[in-house]
Amino acid sequence: MSLLNTANAAQEQLSAYNSGSSSKETRTSTLLKEFFEKHRSSRIILLLVVLLGTSMVISDGVLTPAMSVLAAVSGVQIKVPQLHENYTVFIACVILVGLFALQHYGTHRVGFLFAPILIAWLLCISGVGIYNMIHWNPSIVKALSPYYAYNFFKKAGKDGWKSLGGIVLCITGAEAMFADLGHFSKLSIRIAFTGVVYPCLILAYMGEAAFLSKNRADIQRSFFKAIPEAIFWPVFITATLATVVGSQAIISATFSIISQCRALRCFPRVKIIHTSSLVHGQIYIPEVNWFLMVLCLAVVVGFRNTDTIGHAYGLVVITVMFVTTCLMFLIIVTVWKRTVLSAILFVVVFGSIELLYLSSCIEKVPDGGWFPLLLSLIILSVMSIWHYGTSKKEAFELQNKVCLERLLSMGPSLGIVRVPGIGLIYSNVVSGVTPMFAHFITNFPAFHRILIFVTLQSLTVPKVPANERFLIGRIGPPEFRLFRCIVRYGYKDPRRDCYDFENHLIMKVAEFLQSEGEEGSSGGRAHGEMSMVGKLSSPVADAMAGSESNGGVGRRKKVGFRGVGVTDEVKDEVRELIEAKEAGVAYMMGHTCVVASDVSSFVKKFAIDIVYGFMRRNCRRPAAALGIPHTSLIEVGMVYHV
Repeated sequence: MSLLNTANAAQEQLSAYNSGSSSKETRTSTLLKEFFEKHRSSRIILLLVVLLGTSMVISDGVLTPAMSVLAAVSGVQIKVPQLHENYTVFIACVILVGLFALQHYGTHRVGFLFAPILIAWLLCISGVGIYNMIHWNPSIVKALSPYYAYNFFKKAGKDGWKSLGGIVLCITGAEAMFADLGHFSKLSIRIAFTGVVYPCLILAYMGEAAFLSKNRADIQRSFFKAIPEAIFWPVFITATLATVVGSQAIISATFSIISQCRALRCFPRVKIIHTSSLVHGQIYIPEVNWFLMVLCLAVVVGFRNTDTIGHAYGLVVITVMFVTTCLMFLIIVTVWKRTVLSAILFVVVFGSIELLYLSSCIEKVPDGGWFPLLLSLIILSVMSIWHYGTSKKEAFELQNKVCLERLLSMGPSLGIVRVPGIGLIYSNVVSGVTPMFAHFITNFPAFHRILIFVTLQSLTVPKVPANERFLIGRIGPPEFRLFRCIVRYGYKDPRRDCYDFENHLIMKVAEFLQSEGEEGSSGGRAHGEMSMVGKLSSPVADAMAGSESNGGVGRRKKVGFRGVGVTDEVKDEVRELIEAKEAGVAYMMGHTCVVASDVSSFVKKFAIDIVYGFMRRNCRRPAAALGIPHTSLIEVGMVYHV
């Protein structure tokens, strides 16, 4: 329904698109989809709401490490009261720098320590809670009754409502649950939260309340003051380690969500490093890492106390939760195909609670809450303008694409020459020819013996099965040796390195030639139809394998076929494909400059010419992002007036 949707008829064949709980559309889901299709403004609002939640999650990646580490380190002032605030800030900054400096090693090297640290932390706070309840006020267990919550708000009135902005900090961390779902099952998370995390937190808070009921003067840093003298330092060290683990979790979540935004064309191209060869979800983004570190240090040094940071932190968390609840209405109706009544009930129950918290947190905007709003607005603007500029660029290419048959018919007049080798032409159009290639041909009328127009598509599904990734089709008659390949990725799929991708793509073209020969004899495929390709027959596979083991510069070997079942036409085309690969593979991409047209408004010119232009000049080049070797790259310069 949204502007991010890239589905077309070919993509509907994907099993990932048909893996929902129900494929049958309900009347409500149909009406909702028709509404969004009819009103473009509703799709723009939907995209902005999604990007608002996303930008708040990224802001969370700034505030969580700052809040957690500074809160833990400030506990040292309980034992060393004369320690100046500057020293606690300095210690927190040192820990944060160390945390971000170690990110490029990945979590797999130290991940085995995370569970023991968090279990030790939960046992510590629950044990201290039980001790304080027994020692100070055993009757505090009555606080489990909702009556006391009702009585509190009845007596406190407006002050009770204001306190919700602080109470929301008890549930921070739950807004980043999507990151946990990438590594654990839903059942394991439910068991961990209901059986371990929730009971330990309740015991910790009841113990702290029991301590405060007898020591009301110790309201500041009551958590550390409630720890018994004998175990203070072990608990302090465990708390500091636990904050590092918690910070690591939200940093990894930030990397994950930015990687997915980049795949969906909502974030500038950044370098993504896979830190683990076994777990694809473990990634590291250098630019984002240092960006988060600088902002974390600025928050710690600028605010200097956890109260102000807490106001900002609470607003971020509850905004993410409320946006998620609102979007869940669409998920329940259009994806799960449940009744609209159940969706409304869900939103009313959870949304009303979150609105209470949100209204209280908004009241804290002057006292630190302004920071996440400002930061999220900047991130939202960057993501929106990048998406807008990219969509305008792709729209220009679609509007100005050239019919390849017409271009080739002009071949004799242009004097087009075919040179040995394979040319991979990267473009965003799935039919016709990108204006970049037409511009190249009219100025330099020569291209390779075999041309493959490659389109990389990032779909709105997490993963695309390997056997459904490639769509291959032929352009024009067989003697043209022109192919089109659509390579489909989910937003969580890792991208192949260039050499591996090149071999895989050529292998898929050989599979297509084989299947075309089989279906052509039976008249099973229409001209120009694209298809997902299967497995090579043994003779063709042997020929391709032989080319990889014996091919190379200056070491050409005549390709032979063993066995039966392959037509002479297929043999000739596969042989020519292998010889062209040995002659060399070149990559052609557009080096475009996107500028607003003269009749554009000032806002559009500012967004496209200044902001989008600055981001394109300073983000990673497309060729670098795809790992294309510089010596094999042909870039064609063009100016797009959008």
